[in-house]
Amino acid sequence: MPKLLYISLMRLPTEKAHGLQIMQNCEAFADAGYAVTLWVARRWNSAELRAVADPFAYYGVRANFKVRRIPCIDIFPLFPPESAGARIAFYILQLSYALVSAILLLFTRADIYYSRDAFILSLLLRLRARESLAYEVHQFPQSGRGAALQRHVVANVGSIIAVTPRLKADLASQRGADPARTIIAHDGIRRARFAGVPEQVAARQQIGWPQEAFIVGYVGRLHTVGMDKGVGTLVEALVAIEGAHLALVGGPDDMADALRKRWLELGAPPERFLYAGHVLPADVPRYLSAFDVCTLPLPATRHFAQHASPMKLFEYMAAGRAIVASDLPGWSDVVADGNTALLLLPDDIAAWSAAMERLRREPDLRDRLGENARERALTLYTWDARAEKILAHIRSA
Repeated sequence: MPKLLYISLMRLPTEKAHGLQIMQNCEAFADAGYAVTLWVARRWNSAELRAVADPFAYYGVRANFKVRRIPCIDIFPLFPPESAGARIAFYILQLSYALVSAILLLFTRADIYYSRDAFILSLLLRLRARESLAYEVHQFPQSGRGAALQRHVVANVGSIIAVTPRLKADLASQRGADPARTIIAHDGIRRARFAGVPEQVAARQQIGWPQEAFIVGYVGRLHTVGMDKGVGTLVEALVAIEGAHLALVGGPDDMADALRKRWLELGAPPERFLYAGHVLPADVPRYLSAFDVCTLPLPATRHFAQHASPMKLFEYMAAGRAIVASDLPGWSDVVADGNTALLLLPDDIAAWSAAMERLRREPDLRDRLGENARERALTLYTWDARAEKILAHIRSA
């Protein structure tokens, strides 16, 4: 059986979406016939996540691959987020993890070495044949050092997996990536994750949300590496909608508190602000089922507009709920306005409010958008289909 080694610097488990993405992809690679091992950093974690005994159960995936925790120096808890000390702590973490990984690689062999981390792959280029190296790209760094590192990696690895069409184009035009060695593979969904999910009435009863309410929801962290995700637009747009409830599933708590404060300042009743906080990844489909509308109000920054493939979009689709999303090129090939979603300018509060009012008044439109999106997700955007596509590309490269 061929071997695939996935090398990641992530915490396991983590409250961030990339943890779920990586675990589901490893499961899919294993289902495709590879002996998969996932290397993760042995890092400090929150008390809540340290209590997780079984990461496979936490993420709702089968234990058909192995996980190995690699020792490293992690001093992140000593510094405030986004501080200069935190940046230094990251470099120490990255270097120590890479050093230990390099030593372990002297005794480890695989047919494919797979990573989302350009620094790790730059190390692997010195240790393994380029044809065996696969780089899954989720970011397009603007700094001189980050850009130079990415340029070096894409010029030398055997296979490149870009998560949006624009990212593939930018890697070719600005980083020198060979288009023949690069494919587009959006994020996706685990089909089994959405099997047996309770219907809306049962889901709301289990969660404790009002049955007759019109609930507009957002799932995920409210910021990414300091970047706002536009949820304030939902607050401003929904307060004018009669009986509309805003449901947030994710964190952090301080940002949710700020949004709740703004909700109340605008005169909206406190009982219409529903905050679930961080929930187990395996519970997310139940919350999606409880929504009437799923939202993706990401701002038109370079990262979100061109290079991000939000996993939540595909999970929204699989849940069969109406989607209202920012009209950005990163997913223009995934959803179509009026067919599988309503697409709007990110900061046009009046347009977002009008779309929510329309969906509140037209349940048939909600159903049609949701069913179209669900069919497309289950047909085109499963992790299994993605894994087969990626592995075929790597073999051909």
